[in-house]
Amino acid sequence: MSNPSLTPVSYVVLGLVAHGATTPYDMKQKVANSVGYFWNFPHSQLYAEPARLVELGLLEEEQEPTGRRRRVFTITDAGRAALSEWLREPTTEPTQIRDTGLLKLFFGDGLTREELVALAEAQERAHRERLAVYESIESQVAEPRVADVVRAGLTHERTFAEFWREIATRP
Repeated sequence: MSNPSLTPVSYVVLGLVAHGATTPYDMKQKVANSVGYFWNFPHSQLYAEPARLVELGLLEEEQEPTGRRRRVFTITDAGRAALSEWLREPTTEPTQIRDTGLLKLFFGDGLTREELVALAEAQERAHRERLAVYESIESQVAEPRVADVVRAGLTHERTFAEFWREIATRP
């Protein structure tokens, strides 16, 4: 069983560092262009979490002696083992959906028809914009497992865009 003191962000950091030595800033850039599309979290955690993982013996830190004195992290054997163990565990927890539009729809009893239509149209636009981002990424992905994740994003955005289109037509 995975280490109970590790969080999903811990595994994001381990996964990123497993691909090569990196700084917190580099991790932030990588997240913004990869897992950030489907796993949203405060990027400030990418500055605090590596130090915690160093204390747990899962990462090693080296600080540049001069210049910007950036902290560069590498994964330890224990870190690779923790990541490997976590990757092999079955995942049965339900998918989390944190959608402000759905929250507003749920509590929208006091909204007028026009306000509901405006909400639905805005949400449809937002999902279609994100769909366009996934479509542009899709043509650039060569790795099969990454392509599968992109395909999940495409399916999600298409489904929600269609859902909000239907809400707009029958609020």
